[in-house]
Amino acid sequence: MYYIQKGRVKVSVSSKQGKEAVVAILGTGDFLGEGCLAGQTHAITSATTMEETRVLQIERDVFQYTLHSEQTFADFFLRYILSRNIHFEEDLIDLLFNSSEKRLARLLLLMARYGKSDEPEPTIPKISQETLAEMVGTTRSRINKFMNKFRDLGFIAYDGRITVHRSLLNVVLHEGTPAALSSKSKK
Repeated sequence: MYYIQKGRVKVSVSSKQGKEAVVAILGTGDFLGEGCLAGQTHAITSATTMEETRVLQIERDVFQYTLHSEQTFADFFLRYILSRNIHFEEDLIDLLFNSSEKRLARLLLLMARYGKSDEPEPTIPKISQETLAEMVGTTRSRINKFMNKFRDLGFIAYDGRITVHRSLLNVVLHEGTPAALSSKSKK
């Protein structure tokens, strides 16, 4: 298994027909390949670095020994795995019940770390609209349409890097669409 010391890693899965879906973007402080701890012998996902990345490889036996002998680390790792599971459940619920426009807004906010205990990092490193489309579950052309709409409404700014403004929270927190929100704010 691996520990990401620096950088970002895209985790994706591919169908037999060659269609790819991005299931996560992991960053500094995240683990990768923890399925080996449960006996998983073949990875069902692929990992690709998105920028300069430094990864520490940890042998399964060494990791398991550390989990058994270091209670503080075991508690930390358990919290990490449970929070990641909660995040995956939230992603699934988002995919099932929200529009692609709302899913994109939520994804951008998550990538900017809004809602985390530390301060948000409103500028997201460069990411392609194709990757955003794979993560949201829609087409690149729809992502382009929503990104332009969010920019026109002042929710984001982008010039290769995306700057997420706190006002984008309105798209996720309110039932209305960005167009409905902007007409309400003009009244």
